[in-house]
Amino acid sequence: MPVTRASLVWLFDIDGTLLLTKGAGREALMRALLAEYGIEDDLKSIPFAGRTDLLIVGDIAAKHGLDLGDGALRRFFKVVAGHMRTLMDPPRGGLLPGVEALLRAIASEPAWVTALLTGNESEMARIKLEAFGIHDAFAWGAFGDEAPDRNELAKLAVRRAAERHGVPPDRCVVVGDTEHDIACARAAGAKVVAVATGSQSSEVLGACGPDLLVENFESVRPILQWIRTQAGLESTR
Repeated sequence: MPVTRASLVWLFDIDGTLLLTKGAGREALMRALLAEYGIEDDLKSIPFAGRTDLLIVGDIAAKHGLDLGDGALRRFFKVVAGHMRTLMDPPRGGLLPGVEALLRAIASEPAWVTALLTGNESEMARIKLEAFGIHDAFAWGAFGDEAPDRNELAKLAVRRAAERHGVPPDRCVVVGDTEHDIACARAAGAKVVAVATGSQSSEVLGACGPDLLVENFESVRPILQWIRTQAGLESTR
């Protein structure tokens, strides 16, 4: 892939940050588990927030003694995605307030790139983003089927930012709603914006030390002012 120079790369989480699907992802996994293995499980014992799909499915497999080797994992993900498409037609949930305005503001800066850093398996990410019309807002991504550990996934995203755009880690901004997003940004040397629209309160997120903490994206201006100050960037408009 040829290098397209940029001055900043934004790396967005999906669930709880950009949108909510009212538990569709968990339900898709439940349906796939029943269809493929005849196992009924509400998966309430498995933590989801801020974790990768590889880790979640690994926990499910360990709980039920499933062998997901020799291509079984990829087949299982395909079944999960099929159920997710059904559950999201028509879409359930919606975009969180201010998301569209923030994405438009970032897109209006020619030297800024918008990408994904998500625990979602790549097809699950596509289904969710396409359901609400924002898939094309993202140039590329690092997905939850590429690494089980979110810190390693963030390092992969930062490497891609360097390879594709010549952007160093401190010119990458992770945007997410859990303590895992903050931790992985730190592990990768990136900046981090935490937003209290998901599973964690602003108090919990603030205690984890993000570079910027916001309640939501309803006001875009403070976020843009912060990053221009932090990164020494001026608007190109």
